[in-house]
Amino acid sequence: MDTISPLQATKPAPNMPVNASRRPGEPSRFVHNTWYVAMFSSDLERGQMVHRTILNEPVVFYRKEDGGVAAMIDRCSHRFAPLSMGKLLPGDRVQCIYHGLEFGADGQCVKNPHGKGTIPPPLHLRSFPVVERHTLIWIWMGDKKADPATIPDYSCLDNRPALHVTRPGYLNVAAHYELVVDNLLDLSHISYVHVGILGNADTANADIGVDQKGDVVAVSRISKNAETPGILKMMSPAGFERGDQWNTISWYPPSNMILEFGASKPGEPKEKGTGYFAIHLLTPETERSTHYHYTAARWNVLTDDEQNAKIRDKIYEMRTFAFAEQDVPVIEAQQICMDQPEKPLRPALLSIDAGPIAYRKVLDRLLSEEG
Repeated sequence: MDTISPLQATKPAPNMPVNASRRPGEPSRFVHNTWYVAMFSSDLERGQMVHRTILNEPVVFYRKEDGGVAAMIDRCSHRFAPLSMGKLLPGDRVQCIYHGLEFGADGQCVKNPHGKGTIPPPLHLRSFPVVERHTLIWIWMGDKKADPATIPDYSCLDNRPALHVTRPGYLNVAAHYELVVDNLLDLSHISYVHVGILGNADTANADIGVDQKGDVVAVSRISKNAETPGILKMMSPAGFERGDQWNTISWYPPSNMILEFGASKPGEPKEKGTGYFAIHLLTPETERSTHYHYTAARWNVLTDDEQNAKIRDKIYEMRTFAFAEQDVPVIEAQQICMDQPEKPLRPALLSIDAGPIAYRKVLDRLLSEEG
C-alpha cells in the first residue's frame, strides 16, 4: 500500500484536471470497461421496464421470467423510438410501441411483423452484461469481456438486520461525476457545508492520510477528543458527547465509494465505538449529469431496536438533506462556474487535495488505456 503525503498536493500536479467536464471536440472522461450501478434491485419490479441513460447511452432494463435482469439499448433500430415505451411479451420479448418489432433479452430482433418478416442484421440491438449483487443492479458498458469478480465489495449491505440499513436514496445531479467524486474524497468540507450534521469546528483540522492499494484510493481523517457530529451522536449512548472521530472513504474506480464513519470515547479504540458504512454510488448519465445512489449500513450498533427504527429513518433524512440541500447546490453551481470561461481552468491546490489528486492519476491512466 502506497502512502501519499498531503503536502504533495501543494506541488505542481500535471494530472490534476482542468475543467472536469468535456468541452466541444474533447473525448468524454468515461471509463467504459468497468461496472456501474444502474439502480437498486428494489427499483426494478417484475413486469416493468425502466429507462436509464448511462454514459450518454439510453438503456432499458427489465426482469426476465426467471427473475434475472436484461439490459439493451433503449432505441428501436427502425425509427429510434424508445423500447421502454413499448410492452413486455411472453418469452422475455420487448415489443416496440411504434411498429411492433420484437426483441429478445439479448437484443436480437426476433420478429418483424411487416412484409415477409425478413430480419436484416441492422435490426439487432446491443445488449449489456448485468449482475445483481449487494442489493444493486450493475451494468458493464464496455466492449471487453465483463468480469463480475471486479465488482466492488459492498457486502456490508448483505444479510444485515433491516433496522441497521437505511432505505435506498437517489438524486440526479446536474454536474459531471468527477465533481461529485472530488466532493466525497475531500471531506474537509463537512465542517463547513454540513456543520452540525456531519462535522463541526472541532473536526475541521483533522489529521489526513491518503493510501493507495492497487487502483483503490482511501482518504482518512481523524479528530481526537472532538465534539461528536450530530449524526453520530444520536447513534451513541451517553458519554459520546465528545470523543475520537474518524472517517475513511475508499474510491473504487471509476466512481463508487464507501465511507466508514464513526466515533468512540476519547482514547478508546474505534472497535468500542459505533458508526456506519456510507455507500456512495455514482454513475455518469451525461457530461453534465450524474446518477447518485446512496444508502448506509450501521456497524457495532449500541442502541436497542426501538431506538434503531427511529435512527434508521433519521440517518436517511439527515444524509438526504446533507446531499440534496447542501452538497448538490454547491456542486451544480460549481459546474456552471467551470463552464463559463472560454479557456480551461486550473485549480489552486491545498493540502486537502491529496486524495483527489491521487484518484485522478488512476482515472487518467484508465482513460488512457481505453484510448
